Amino acid sequence: MFGGIDEVDWASMGHAYGPADDVPDLLYGLASADPAERETALDGMYGAVHHQGDVYDSTLACIPFLLELVADPSVQDRGGIVELLTSIGGIDLDGDDELDPDDEEFEYAANYAMAASAVTAGADVFLALVDDGDRGVRLAAPLALATLHDDPELVLVLLRERLGTEPDAEVRFACVEAAGRIALRHRQLAPEVVGWLSGLTRVPYGAGLRLAALAQLARCAPGALPADVVPGVTGLLRELRAEPVAAPVAEPVPERPSTPTLLGRLREAHEEDTVGRGAPWTADLLRTLHSGLGDRVDDRIALLADQLCSPDWGQRIDAVRMSSGLLRTWRGAYEELVGLVGEQLADPEKRLGDAAADALAELFGLAAPAADALADRVAAEPGAWVRQWNDGPPSLGSPVLALARTGDRRAVPVLARTLELPEAPRDLGYALGHLGPAAAPLAPALRRRLGELDLDERLYDLAGTLLYGLAELRAADAVPEVLRVLRGAPEYRKEWVAESALRALTAFGPAAHEAVPDLRALMRRIGVGSGLSASLAARTAGALWAIEGDAEAVLPVLCAALSGADIGGRRSAATALGALGPAGEEAAPALGELLRVAEPWTRVDAAIALWRVTGDGVRAWPVLLSAWERLPYTRVPIAQCLVELAAEGAEPVLRAELGSVRRHNAIDGGYGSHDIFTDEKLLALCRRALTRERPPA
Repeated sequence: MFGGIDEVDWASMGHAYGPADDVPDLLYGLASADPAERETALDGMYGAVHHQGDVYDSTLACIPFLLELVADPSVQDRGGIVELLTSIGGIDLDGDDELDPDDEEFEYAANYAMAASAVTAGADVFLALVDDGDRGVRLAAPLALATLHDDPELVLVLLRERLGTEPDAEVRFACVEAAGRIALRHRQLAPEVVGWLSGLTRVPYGAGLRLAALAQLARCAPGALPADVVPGVTGLLRELRAEPVAAPVAEPVPERPSTPTLLGRLREAHEEDTVGRGAPWTADLLRTLHSGLGDRVDDRIALLADQLCSPDWGQRIDAVRMSSGLLRTWRGAYEELVGLVGEQLADPEKRLGDAAADALAELFGLAAPAADALADRVAAEPGAWVRQWNDGPPSLGSPVLALARTGDRRAVPVLARTLELPEAPRDLGYALGHLGPAAAPLAPALRRRLGELDLDERLYDLAGTLLYGLAELRAADAVPEVLRVLRGAPEYRKEWVAESALRALTAFGPAAHEAVPDLRALMRRIGVGSGLSASLAARTAGALWAIEGDAEAVLPVLCAALSGADIGGRRSAATALGALGPAGEEAAPALGELLRVAEPWTRVDAAIALWRVTGDGVRAWPVLLSAWERLPYTRVPIAQCLVELAAEGAEPVLRAELGSVRRHNAIDGGYGSHDIFTDEKLLALCRRALTRERPPA
């Protein structure tokens, strides 16, 4: 093994962190007798040689040695190496990914193609692994074969044969999953796979295998699912709950040593999450099923509602997490589902209650059906009102945050108590905007805390949430404290502190009149060599307009920012000019020029501002319509504009948005903490724009 490894010029190759001369040690580590060394080596392979799925020249050079490791039965933990090879060689390059040799991405695409070819050429090694004595190897081999072997018909025969002899339930599920993968990759075999999977859904087979088959049907042939798929799946879950729990193995499995690696942390988190659970593998099967059901929101809600009523806390925690995924991606009538998630808050299993609280904190107003349950959890657990972190300021606990984001006034006394702590939670101020006038009693404490802050390098971290909260409450009595921060901010993140202070002063409006001299002085200081940006100049002008309403004082600054090269300055100036309305008409020509710039958000901001200052949407609306269609994240500010200004042709666009079942900002494989809130805001704005209903002041 490793013949010729010393003849490879590793130092001339690279990986994510530079020269690849450390790769031989990683390969030797994979073959070590020490489990900690093996895990560390595998973590290094993912962290550097296959960093975030990339393929380097050193990755290609590793493939023959990785195949040797997989083929050697004396090497332990080969299942992890099989998974690594599956990832390295399993990137599909279709026609859309073919690049011109002169394209800067060509080398990466060529590496992916060469990796796929190299691993496929050696994929026969996986054929012998389907009956390997190592369970981890048998778990990884089916997907490797389905992904990498160039004879899918042979692989399918092998999988079907193995299913009849394999004693381990999860390995059987892996065989079924691999068959689904073959159906997706090789459409000519899809009818055969679908027929086989459909047969596996019938009664002679165990509940787990039938559930696995249904999940793969949903993935590769959703049209083949039975009409009664939801009651069928709920019935299978009940069968699984009724099955006797398997007896423990005669000899305890030795504990694996902890390693300071990402793989080690993920493994330990998985072990912690599954301890005490029966059939934890149902979570993966149900996630696959939900993914296949896609926009069948009502079916998915019904399935999750049944899971949330299960006597098995493990099924309920899975349902809570899957409910989060559903709500982030699809619109629907979620009142009952949210109420059931709220019921989990009182469960004695802490992991379940915590998962429910985290899920509800993402829902903002949609969590209202669970408000009573949240209030009960908050009252019962004062020690969890604030979360402490090893580094950085504390934050609100999820139950408190979720209750505040629903707008429930019962959160106010709790937030008041957190303001008495030595350090205020870093997200407290950002929660206040959802409470409206009910949070007004918190203003004096926010003001006091702001006035007590040292004007040192921690100012931004500590003042940001307080300034945001005061802005949300329109607490103009705090002008002296805000000005103290604006005047005394240290050089470290000075501009960020100033922007937060300016946001507060802008929100205070005319009541902040004593800030006018400071704002005028700040505008005079901003310029070449000041170290302060055009964006800050525009924000300062915007605050001065909000307080004083003197267009002549701010227009020169805003027009200068519009014509500058700084994108942030242009956008801030456009936003400020939009607030001027007709008083900013002098800037219309400059705004019109920005409708043709390359940066899309600048075009959107300029179009909205142009429409507001001129009242004429003829030039602005086509720009906004194009952005709406191509850049979904621009829809909220555009819809806000349509609430105020009517555009011919906007009604079909608004109705189409309201008729879409998928959230406008849903992306596969990622999400933001405010995605649901932002999408619900978009829907509310679309409804208002259609009825021309103005929001309350």
